Amino acid sequence: MKRVLSGIQPTGDLHLGNYFGMMSRMIKYQEENDLFCFIVNYHALTTIQDKKLLAENTLNAAIDFMALGLDPDRSTFWIQSDVPQVCESTWLLSNIVNVGALDRATSYKDKLAKGITANVGLYSYPILMASDILLFGGEIVPVGNDQKQHIEITRDIAIRFNQTYEDVFIVPEPDIEKTNQLVPGIDGQKMSKSYGNTIPIFGDEKSIRKKFMSIVTDSTDIEKPKSIDTALYELYALFLNDNEKKELANRFKTPGMRYGDIKQELYDCFWAQFSPYREKRAYLEKHKDYVIEKLKNGSQKASVIADSFLKKARIAMGLNYGDNNV
Repeated sequence: MKRVLSGIQPTGDLHLGNYFGMMSRMIKYQEENDLFCFIVNYHALTTIQDKKLLAENTLNAAIDFMALGLDPDRSTFWIQSDVPQVCESTWLLSNIVNVGALDRATSYKDKLAKGITANVGLYSYPILMASDILLFGGEIVPVGNDQKQHIEITRDIAIRFNQTYEDVFIVPEPDIEKTNQLVPGIDGQKMSKSYGNTIPIFGDEKSIRKKFMSIVTDSTDIEKPKSIDTALYELYALFLNDNEKKELANRFKTPGMRYGDIKQELYDCFWAQFSPYREKRAYLEKHKDYVIEKLKNGSQKASVIADSFLKKARIAMGLNYGDNNV
């Protein structure tokens, strides 16, 4: 049994990019693996300074995940800040990371290009992410294609630590879904809250439908074939099996297809698939004490693992100077 680990930021409404990029796979992994999953509210501090908003987003993200099928009794599910050992671990790891590795982080440069204010937290984000993975013995890390470089940095950190001191950390492997490497937003770019192009899973019906109808399309004449290299086709394909994808592609290539009809079909498909999850979420929203209890239980389980790896790292680096095991 492999230990699968990943997390999600509580930076706002859960969207289709979150679900198809990572969450759906994490939920499937709990069937046959040792699943570790957490809400990364430390990471969210790089962009959120409103304490009330962060607290609300954190609990809402946990409720969302559980509504979609994450079972806290079959996995280890917690809030990142409830296991603060990752902060000490981040400092230990930062002493073996070259500045050049952080300078080359494409996610950091991309956020700066989008106008997000640079701070040290954003710059050192990959080190905290490495700590999140290594401190809990993550072997497989499901991520979107945009996070692949961060996993490579994590692997480099683990290898360098083990070579510099002694074997302490497991070198993780990324798990990137080949067919859904990048979920496009309504504007065709990667779906991201930072870009304001997301389609939320939970919310009122009218506003969500408006999002679907706002998916950017070209001005190709109705009597001409349409390209499948579009956000509309790629989003619809997320809900289809291989044969259905072929049928959809043929419709795009057949003159007479209307984009508006496809958008409405996609919305109907989305609504049908996620309706049961919306009902479960409404239940959990009324039983927050239950959610919080499960999160606290998860943090206790995660802390035991974190303490084990952190103690080994401290001994390896010479920080436990009074320990007879040094």
